[in-house]
Amino acid sequence: MWLYLAALLLGLYFLRRWYRERQTVENLTEKYVFITGCDTGFGNLLARHLDARGLRVLAACLTQQGAEELGKVTSERLQTTLLDVTSTESVAAAAAWAKEHVGDGGLWGLVNNAGITIPGAPNGWLTKEDFQKVLNVNLLGTIDVTLHLLPLLMRARGRVVNVSSVWGRISILGGAYSPSKYAVEAFSDSLRRELLPFGTKVCIIEPGFFHTAATDAKLVIGNLHRIWERVPEEIKLNYTEMTKYTILLGTLSRQPLSMVTNCMEHALTALHPRTRYSAGWDAMIYGIPASYLPTVLVDQVVNLAWLSLSQKS
Repeated sequence: MWLYLAALLLGLYFLRRWYRERQTVENLTEKYVFITGCDTGFGNLLARHLDARGLRVLAACLTQQGAEELGKVTSERLQTTLLDVTSTESVAAAAAWAKEHVGDGGLWGLVNNAGITIPGAPNGWLTKEDFQKVLNVNLLGTIDVTLHLLPLLMRARGRVVNVSSVWGRISILGGAYSPSKYAVEAFSDSLRRELLPFGTKVCIIEPGFFHTAATDAKLVIGNLHRIWERVPEEIKLNYTEMTKYTILLGTLSRQPLSMVTNCMEHALTALHPRTRYSAGWDAMIYGIPASYLPTVLVDQVVNLAWLSLSQKS
């Protein structure tokens, strides 16, 4: 009897959750959404999807070429600007530009999507400057953009959507990518609790491995080899095998980018968005469960995976 009752309660929970998550925000065509990193990848696809739904998209691109190409495939509603998230002057200019567009209504959504994965390699191969390059974009860029646009977001009682990673829960690779995403998770958590009384929501997107311009296999592996060439000989003696990293980075997941952008879109348009969204089969099958397992067990599993890759080579 208790088993049936538990099954019934579980079914009712998921039915209620399904119903709540299908409810959407009203007047979406009047909402402004600011997205960073729209040249390619998740940001580009999200900008096009939201534009097709009638939202007013403010797309920030790193390059003029990226802005022009996005403008060619979208409506006149979508507006583009150039933004380097590592430059406070550029961020301030983009925030002023956004303020001119949104007016008194404020900004409904901010998607902190801009991010990089390289320089990335075993920690022992890297320098402090390598870590700074990634942290400046993935973490400090996210913080800087958010702080500049926060008054507009609070005015609209809108949404902040920060792109973290499932590898911000569990780290299996060296370099600053995972540390930056761990920090984005912490920043998002503190910001969510801070803004809760003001009606402004903060959501976190946690993708797994996806094949984008930032994670292009040839680019990542080329970077890896360039870093290896400058590694001191005494360090190389302890890292005689590059194969483990080369194989893994060369087989980056080719899951559909829409698995991530659908989560972003729901976070912006749902009346009751989730606090966290996991995207990608690797995230749901491995990353999320592993983040709850005992550390000693995960360490052994990861070590066996590396050993298996090395032996296959």
